[in-house]
Amino acid sequence: MVSRSFRITACALAAAMAFSGMPMTAEAASSASGMPSGGVGLSLANNAIALENITGIKSTNFNVSSAKMNSTAAKTEVKEVKEETEEDLFRNLVIAQVNNYVNVRSIPSEEGEIIGKLYDDSVGTLLEEENGWYKIKSGSVDGGYVKAEYCVTGEDAVELAKKVGTRFATVTTVTLNVRKEPSLDAPILGLVPIEEELVVQDETEGWVQVDIEEGLGWVSKDYVTLHTEFVEAESKEEEEARLAKEAEERRKAREAAAKAQAQSAPATTQTTAPAPVVVTNENSSEMGAAVAEYALQFVGNPYVYGGSSLTNGTDCSGFVMSVYANFGVSLPHSSSSDRSQGAGVEGGLDNAQPGDIICYSGHVGLYIGDGQIVHASTKKTGIIVSRADYKRILAIRRIF
Repeated sequence: MVSRSFRITACALAAAMAFSGMPMTAEAASSASGMPSGGVGLSLANNAIALENITGIKSTNFNVSSAKMNSTAAKTEVKEVKEETEEDLFRNLVIAQVNNYVNVRSIPSEEGEIIGKLYDDSVGTLLEEENGWYKIKSGSVDGGYVKAEYCVTGEDAVELAKKVGTRFATVTTVTLNVRKEPSLDAPILGLVPIEEELVVQDETEGWVQVDIEEGLGWVSKDYVTLHTEFVEAESKEEEEARLAKEAEERRKAREAAAKAQAQSAPATTQTTAPAPVVVTNENSSEMGAAVAEYALQFVGNPYVYGGSSLTNGTDCSGFVMSVYANFGVSLPHSSSSDRSQGAGVEGGLDNAQPGDIICYSGHVGLYIGDGQIVHASTKKTGIIVSRADYKRILAIRRIF
């Protein structure tokens, strides 16, 4: 899905925490497919908050930063907003609390046409209340109705908004130093590239604490822009277009992989023989398993920031990019951009398959089954195998 968003400057929010939904009936639906996945949308997986497993849904961004901000057609930014105003904004939100989604209808009745879906923990703006229904605006769904019993608004929405939103710091300089303490004199913990989106854990007047592969570190607000993302509704037409696009992208990826394999056999260069093996099940794709098996051959090879050599050194996104390149699939050299590749996987790790891309704050790896990933971790560790849930998952993406 392509994510559309608006941003409003206000005060700092805490990073998002997973919030479990309530049982659903009539208007609240549950399905095996779960929430759509696609762009930079927030998708919350079952076992971890997944900024994508919402992918595909539009996100609402409340920019809570006094740092420099860039205005775009897709983002509305207000430069000075008081804390009271932020609470007013949140008080006017309608936040879905269901297992999967609640239908958005054309009129305040179950007889009304379904014009969209408001997914669990996603938000809309309250326009009016009518006989147990909320009229909302959410993304491109403007003026639709959701049953009030499956949503919260008013005072209940104020604190919940801070939990279901996710605070991000987007890097605005070519290479940004992440330091162990909020000081220019503090040792450097790690490096992150321009346009990387990092989950914010804490904020001070001039610094933000962010989550990177090496751990929690601090970056100056002078070199990032800050915003908080919320998921918005997806219209019926947008859902159909997203599903068609994802199906076409997967078809092209399969064709490219088949062509690449027909032209040459995968290389088998490795430095050490890894003990972990790919664990498949009846739903695993043959192509995805082949990707995972190929990736495991490079366990033990070095990590190099900005690199993409599977033998001489690579960083996390370079590793994923180069592994998939062997199968004829072109991916970006960016862990943030990887969150919008292929199709989203709903249901968290329970539905992940070997070859899926697992996305984290400032990091990315490849799923090999049995709850594990292979990834280019840090300069200290190189390419290793880890538990997939060793840190919060933002997105799970499937290429084939």
